Amino acid sequence: MDGNGRWAQKRRLPRTEGHAAGEEALFDTVEGALDLGIKWLTVYAFSTENWRRPADEVRFLMQFNESILVRRRDELNDRDVRIRFVGRRDWRVPKRLVRRMDEAFSLTAGNRTMTLTIAFNYGGRAEIVDAVRALVADKVPAKKIDERAIRSHLYDPEMPDPDLVIRTSGEFRISNFLLWELAYSELVFTDTLWPDFTREHLYDAVREFQGRDRRFGGTTR
Repeated sequence: MDGNGRWAQKRRLPRTEGHAAGEEALFDTVEGALDLGIKWLTVYAFSTENWRRPADEVRFLMQFNESILVRRRDELNDRDVRIRFVGRRDWRVPKRLVRRMDEAFSLTAGNRTMTLTIAFNYGGRAEIVDAVRALVADKVPAKKIDERAIRSHLYDPEMPDPDLVIRTSGEFRISNFLLWELAYSELVFTDTLWPDFTREHLYDAVREFQGRDRRFGGTTR
């Protein structure tokens, strides 16, 4: 979900206004995903690199994400959406926000129509490092370490590899997102800044995905 800051700057607004505008884009996209029958939707809310941003912007994002969870969790629960989180819960994440995350997780744990995974304080490299550390802590012998063993130690082993990754705002990079999981994901890039993203953009991306020839390293012949 990229381009909030640029969206605000184009309108001569504080960067935080772009993040606020992005909330409507997020929930319109969630509704669009529900309409399409998508079972898993993962959004990149805050990366391990985002701590480098100005302190006032980071504070806003911590408070804003807490506010979203409080205001929207009942709505998501009513739509039978299960809320999950992936990422590190280290000392930098406010304890109050962690409590809100746990509350949202518990409230929606039994829902099955769609799983909304929020990548928060998340980095793809950090996830792989943490998986390796967990394997070492579990004293798994080197000869037993394979892809299945690594996957079982990722933040959410149940989460399937994404079929489609959409990157907004005209950037052509992955930016440390789900590095292990997206080995064979289809990528769609759009110039649309995130606050301007709607369910129609999601539909367009899915239509493009449906036209792709997915061979997973093999051949269709």
